Amino acid sequence: MVQPAMTGMTRLLLTAICGIGAVAFAQQAQDYAKVEVKAQQLADHLYMLTGAGGNMALLTGDDGAVLVDDQFAPLAPKIRAAIALLTDRPVRVVINTHWHADHTGGNEAFGTTGSVIVAQRNTRERMSTKQRVDLFNLEVPPAPAAALPIVTFDQSVQLHLDGEDISVEHLPHAHTDSDAVLYFAKADVVHTGDVFVQGFYPFIDVGTGGSIDGVIAGSAAVLARIGPTTRIIPGHGALATRQDLQDYHDMLVTVRARVATAIRKGRTLQQVLESRPTAEFDARYARAGTRPDAWVQRVYTDLARAPRKTR
Repeated sequence: MVQPAMTGMTRLLLTAICGIGAVAFAQQAQDYAKVEVKAQQLADHLYMLTGAGGNMALLTGDDGAVLVDDQFAPLAPKIRAAIALLTDRPVRVVINTHWHADHTGGNEAFGTTGSVIVAQRNTRERMSTKQRVDLFNLEVPPAPAAALPIVTFDQSVQLHLDGEDISVEHLPHAHTDSDAVLYFAKADVVHTGDVFVQGFYPFIDVGTGGSIDGVIAGSAAVLARIGPTTRIIPGHGALATRQDLQDYHDMLVTVRARVATAIRKGRTLQQVLESRPTAEFDARYARAGTRPDAWVQRVYTDLARAPRKTR
């Protein structure tokens, strides 16, 4: 079996999934003292925040701030400081796009100071119990109780705050089984979480319910919902357009079809890798450190496995 090389992106994913201080990779974690949390304004009261980890969204107004994702735990003070430059109101609600620690690591810090944490039901279930990430042969311990979402939903929930209507929709078995995408109706902005990442091949966590088919279906669902001028906050990478998401979706469909055809013909993983099914996409999606062979291996493993039990 071909093993994914320990690239910088692989180390980042390991740190992201397992949380701060995770196993033997703690010494390779980023120097969080050097991280700068930056804000990019998208509408009168809506911002995209970046730092280290998943992209965040911040909605401000008289009702109090709404924060989407909160990156790694050590960055909470820097995130608070960045928010304080944009609003003097407290963070009233934190919404998690899925369970991975580069999107939920700040939950404890915000939850213990009064923020209501909202997430899809499986996010709380995954965070509250030990998890296994099969790709890296790692076990992830439960999160602290204070970090767990206290409001959960199955399919969708709507929030009406700060003059904005926010629809939070579950996308099943995509990046994980806990993914949520957020639509800011008036601002015409969507936050996709890691169902869509801009500029590199995705990580599909098949061990916690993710699948290539779910990522394809999820990206198609977002495309069907948004318009030509909608701005997209991806889980990672730069602010994106509808065309960026369309290109990403088309790449997923093409690679999946090629790998599925090879599996039906009895091709081994090594044979599939040698056929380079991602060749025309590598210049765009492999440049950020994600290796094409590791991505193809994930697709092959997902499609070749036994049918998944629903959760």
